[in-house]
Amino acid sequence: MPLCPPALLPSFLRLGALASLGLLAGAAPPEGATRDVALLDRVTWGATPSAVAAARGGSDLIEAQLRLGPDAPLPAAAQAQIDAMEIARTPMAALVVNADAENRAANALTDPDQKKAARDAYNKHLTALATEAATRSILRDLYSPAQLREQMTWFWFNQFNVQAAKRDIRAMVGDYEEQAIRPHALGRYRDLLEATLRHPAMLRYLDNDQNAVGHINENYAREIMELHSMGVGSGYTQKDVQELARILTGVGVDLKPDPPRVRPALQPLLVRAGLFEFNPARHDFGDKVFLGHRIKGSGFDEVEQALDLIAAAPATAQHVSARLATYFVGDAPPSTLVAAMATTFRRSHGDIAAVLGTLFRSRAFAASLGTAFKDPIHYAVSAVRMTYDGRVIANAGPILGWLNRMGEGLYAHETPDGYPLTSAAWTGPGQLGVRFEIARQIGGSSAGLFKPPVPGASDQPAFPQLQNALYFDILQHRLSAPTHAALAQAVSPQDWNALFLSSPEFMRR
Repeated sequence: MPLCPPALLPSFLRLGALASLGLLAGAAPPEGATRDVALLDRVTWGATPSAVAAARGGSDLIEAQLRLGPDAPLPAAAQAQIDAMEIARTPMAALVVNADAENRAANALTDPDQKKAARDAYNKHLTALATEAATRSILRDLYSPAQLREQMTWFWFNQFNVQAAKRDIRAMVGDYEEQAIRPHALGRYRDLLEATLRHPAMLRYLDNDQNAVGHINENYAREIMELHSMGVGSGYTQKDVQELARILTGVGVDLKPDPPRVRPALQPLLVRAGLFEFNPARHDFGDKVFLGHRIKGSGFDEVEQALDLIAAAPATAQHVSARLATYFVGDAPPSTLVAAMATTFRRSHGDIAAVLGTLFRSRAFAASLGTAFKDPIHYAVSAVRMTYDGRVIANAGPILGWLNRMGEGLYAHETPDGYPLTSAAWTGPGQLGVRFEIARQIGGSSAGLFKPPVPGASDQPAFPQLQNALYFDILQHRLSAPTHAALAQAVSPQDWNALFLSSPEFMRR
């Protein structure tokens, strides 16, 4: 017998589509205890019974989340999984250099079978490194006390997107998230902008390691302006893009242990940090005019000046604030809210936590609770958090597979624009049908989450129980009459779990 009566699927798909439009009962701002649940659903990766019990009012919750740093401790079982990873034990530079040696050795082979085997081993190793990074990210989303920081880490990675499949980025992507994004997720935008610029994953992804005087590559310069900062149509010109590309000449990646040979006069201008390199021999030292300011040819200091101008531009404050408001409030956030956030951005010199404080204190944010449609990662992570509430999974593979099936795989978006933040991308019947199947897997059994990904490992027993005190005390009162009617038709606890995780109310945050 299937876990869910097939006849209920079409009605739940229709309910899910209506939920994305806020047309069902329960879309009004929650009050009292239900407001804590709604806040947790928005500020964290999803409410859980233990998180609700620990909540002490929305203001305390938000202030605590804004203060928590990147080193907030994980449960021991989750931390042990991370500590065992190669990406945790080996510095990124060594991973990349070793992978490059594997690649060179494979390419040097003349026997076709040997070459294929070596190439397969090289790609398998790179894929394993990227999988470790994705697993670490999921474990933190599920269990970190710093839930807002983890959400912001995802948000900024999406804003400064790189795709792991390009070149050797699979060996870099974990460090990119860990060192360039997470420490700055609630810090200053200017620091985040430079951290991403200095990371080899970004320079590889947008080809700036190929940008040199006489061989200008505008890819990275264009995306900094269009996606990372000011936004399309914000007043910068194609000439600004060209000038920024000239400023960025010589900013690249160098895997060799020894510094490049440059003229004695240029040696003081050479910058090396790990795999990052500014090579003055590849730099255009001509003067530039960028965003109306003349920048004298001086080396990497030109980059610093350009980043200062970008971070201080009113268009950057507006664009970043609009994206943050869309992420945390929903589609088409009020222009007054975005303007207030942009004002805070400018006054605080890009303090991300301060900008979020303005957002979270707004009436628009309070009114939006429980109405935003979950994108795939919010859906998958919140479902596992709600179902197992702190019990540490042994295998993130099923979650990574679900994200790929729903079209929002980690590190998988090919183009620099990142995944859409608006609900229209995630509300089609095909998307909702996949979610229903995922709900059946989570609600019906362990779904492989508690089977360690090693040969011979056995699946640990897991018994999802969503009809708990949190449900009876709070959650059931948020459900619409159609949802109650659907749940009443459940033929087993597993069937009930699947229906609850498929409900329109659970699809919202």
